[in-house]
Amino acid sequence: MPAAAAPHPPGLQLPITGMSCTACSARVEKALLTVPGVAAASVNPATDTAIVQWAAVPTGPAAAAALVAMVAAVEQAGYGVPTQTLQLQITGMTCAACAGRIEKALLKLPGVLQASVNLATDQASVRLLAGIAPAEVLAAVQRAGYGGRLPGDGTGPGATGKDGPGPGAAPGAATPVWPVLLGAALTLPLVAPMLLQPLGIHAMLPGMLQLLLAGVVQVVLGARFYRAAWRAVRAGSGNMDLLVALGTSAAFGLSVALLWQHGSTPGMPHLYFEASASVITLVLLGKWLEGRAKRQTTEAIRALNALRPSTARVLRGGVETEVPLHEVQRGDLVSVRPGERIAVDGRVQAGRSHVDESLITGEALPLAKGPGDAVTGGAINGEGALQVQTVAVGAETALARIVRLVESAQAGKAPVQRLVDRVSAVFVPVVLAIAAVTLGGWWLAGAGWEAALINAVSVLVIACPCALGLATPTAIMVGTGRAARHGILIQDAAALERAHAVTVVAFDKTGTLTQGQPGVVAVLPAPGQTAGELLRLAAALQQGSEHPLARAVLQEAGRLALAWPGPAEVQGLQALPGRGLQAQVQGRQLLLGSPRLLQESGADGQALAAAATQLAAEGRTVSWLMEAAEGTAGTAAAAGSPPRVLGLLAFGDALKPQAAAAIARLHAMGVKTVLLTGDNRGSAQAVARSLGIDDVQAEVLPADKAAAVQALRQQGAVVAMVGDGINDAPALAAADVGMAMGTGTDVAMATAGVTLMRGDPALVADALDISRRTWATLQRGLFWAFAYNVVGLPLAALGYLNPVWAGAAMALSSVSVVANALLLRRWQPPARTDAAPQVTAAPAPVA
Repeated sequence: MPAAAAPHPPGLQLPITGMSCTACSARVEKALLTVPGVAAASVNPATDTAIVQWAAVPTGPAAAAALVAMVAAVEQAGYGVPTQTLQLQITGMTCAACAGRIEKALLKLPGVLQASVNLATDQASVRLLAGIAPAEVLAAVQRAGYGGRLPGDGTGPGATGKDGPGPGAAPGAATPVWPVLLGAALTLPLVAPMLLQPLGIHAMLPGMLQLLLAGVVQVVLGARFYRAAWRAVRAGSGNMDLLVALGTSAAFGLSVALLWQHGSTPGMPHLYFEASASVITLVLLGKWLEGRAKRQTTEAIRALNALRPSTARVLRGGVETEVPLHEVQRGDLVSVRPGERIAVDGRVQAGRSHVDESLITGEALPLAKGPGDAVTGGAINGEGALQVQTVAVGAETALARIVRLVESAQAGKAPVQRLVDRVSAVFVPVVLAIAAVTLGGWWLAGAGWEAALINAVSVLVIACPCALGLATPTAIMVGTGRAARHGILIQDAAALERAHAVTVVAFDKTGTLTQGQPGVVAVLPAPGQTAGELLRLAAALQQGSEHPLARAVLQEAGRLALAWPGPAEVQGLQALPGRGLQAQVQGRQLLLGSPRLLQESGADGQALAAAATQLAAEGRTVSWLMEAAEGTAGTAAAAGSPPRVLGLLAFGDALKPQAAAAIARLHAMGVKTVLLTGDNRGSAQAVARSLGIDDVQAEVLPADKAAAVQALRQQGAVVAMVGDGINDAPALAAADVGMAMGTGTDVAMATAGVTLMRGDPALVADALDISRRTWATLQRGLFWAFAYNVVGLPLAALGYLNPVWAGAAMALSSVSVVANALLLRRWQPPARTDAAPQVTAAPAPVA
């Protein structure tokens, strides 16, 4: 969770939107005065600002609560307080303590509501009142001793940290390797004699030469640690750099003192130059390895950004012109050649091809596209040339929204990070206290200052808050990035953390488990008739109609490759309002319509009555096909013989082909499934039986879906709700984790914490699986980070680790934590093949 905001000055200026008269300003003033602690409020309608005077300036957590309360009070009165969110790239951070110090510095700015700094991405997210210049925020970062810049701005204030690139460089920038190589070259002659001594080889360098080599490492390569340590001390806190600077300075200073005391006395005193030089070199090596590993954690964002073409070919006045992408406007016609990336979101106006959207939606197979079909910018065009009319460009495109969602999720902090932040805040002072106790304890035990100081140095250099600070964000970055590559957009770290514990998944039916449009689910011929002939005649009657049921008949006939009579063979087509239609097909007078038409015509449907009743109970729409005797079409039987029933067709919302396998996989994961739908109970029960869903709640009004979800939570379940419509939004918000189908409405996707980029129910199990894997990786990283310090610090204090090995262990600790997170890159959803579309049990399918 972001830290609390700093106290605000007595005269806080608050921007207001939505005011239109003096009555508005009076209402805003009245609303602000209801906030506890506000002594006076004055609203200026000319400038759309409010000046708030505090009775007593709030401090600590109360400051954030007061500002949030003011914003809420204004919004409740029907007006708005404009805010902005800045994303900053931070340089110079080396450990979790650095991130905490930057958060505190940002939250000292008046008008800052929240600030969150991510050590793994070297980024800060700051939410503040509109009107505050970014330069003020960057200045606060610089005052804390770090560098900062806005993304894409390499020349703005604080564009480089005071230490330049290096340990705090952004993950996207390579950390220079030359300090590591130089340190290794200078340190190796100091460490080699120690390694050769057990072999009986004595090759100790003269003391002055050791001083020269170690001095270069200490002063030149170690300068960055001194600068960062000084900034930390000046800010009243500590960090890893302070521990490294103190520990190496103590070892280097002790060696210089021993060398000075020895003077011209024959022999060589025991020096510790190799300890100070080794620690600095190993820390530099660890930071370099950590930087390389952190770059790999941002692979998903770089892959998504790489999908953006830089130019597009626009057709203007019949002439094809290549222009920069930012010059393309909505409505422009863009030409896409075979094999190229589509530059914009749009609709195909001309041409046919197959489009590979795998890196955007995770869809494994290229999709056929033709005139009228939507295409997504960043997808790869296949074998055909396309002309695409632009509907979205720049930040409005699907790819840009995906990148923003992934970046937002990666920049956020999971709730478990609060514990880590509390530990990191006191970590350095505790380590300094342990080092002081170690120094005093060994001296009082009679070991002498030399041994006492070296053991204290080991304590200082083995302790590292970096591993603690990296365990959570690196796991979240890799997990959310990997999920995005497979069509699962996790909008915040909290949703990822909650999803791992889900025990119940509640599904909406229409559009989530079903196709969301009617299809033919049963074709039942009367005795003496065939299903194929029945469907062929129905298709002849329905051709040319735009009614959804007519399209369903034609699609089913086409799927079965049936040939039906053309328009020339259909005469006298007439609609029967509220009943159906009639026409003469190849000389036969046919009627197709509802049970009401069957009843009014006097036709005998007794042979299929039981099947029709069952289908109606399941929520199916039943249409009867009849052949009329001359003079009886569309009338009751009084005018002659009643029509002869040829059969019936049943229509329903067909299940998605992946739905049954998705439910089965959730059950295999130990997750209970529930169907929440507004449809009638018969239809809902039929779907549940077909898919194996555990529980059904049917005829649930949209407003009651949220209550049903809340009732499941009150029973102790951790609930994920999956839906796609506006009516699902309250239930998505009420669930522990809301999952919206990307094929659904924007309202549903805005409410949900997880967006599934394809309308594939199998992605629900994939989302739970990646969240469980990420949570396990995060816990494993935190365990090793805590265990490393819990075990290493006592060993160093007891004298079992010399500074060289302590430094090596410290350098490799954070590398191991990041490497643990990178194991998530191997996650893949299980391979699956889509089965044929399933329908609920019908009395007799088409033969």
